[in-house]
Amino acid sequence: MTTIYHNPDCGTSRNTLAMIRQSGVEPEIIQYLQTPPTRERLVWLISEAGLTVRETIRTKDTPYEALGLSDASLSDDQLLDAMLLHPILINRPFVVTARGVRLCRPSELVLAILENPDIGPFTKEDGEVIRQPVPGAAKTP
Repeated sequence: MTTIYHNPDCGTSRNTLAMIRQSGVEPEIIQYLQTPPTRERLVWLISEAGLTVRETIRTKDTPYEALGLSDASLSDDQLLDAMLLHPILINRPFVVTARGVRLCRPSELVLAILENPDIGPFTKEDGEVIRQPVPGAAKTP
């Protein structure tokens, strides 16, 4: 099962979803602003993606600065509390597949964890064309 933590207002998230669909998969779509992950799930997503909590906080167009989250002395628990209270702070999109978990920024990072990463040329919403192979993408047998 493929799952995307999606924000339909985000171009990167829309591009990632389109790439998943172009690979032949209809993912489970979790609109995380309406249905935020639990603390345990968020910690798991971050850990499985090989990131730190701070690396997964969205700073642009969020209350990041107003909440003082740039303070380097804040603990992971304090940052997680803020992310759960304000889900817009969770960077997106996280994608979970049988091949792993990625924070897909840029969107083509999803190709590394798709069962069928050979989606052919893909044109992002901004007009950028993604061609195979993408470095780090899984190879099909």
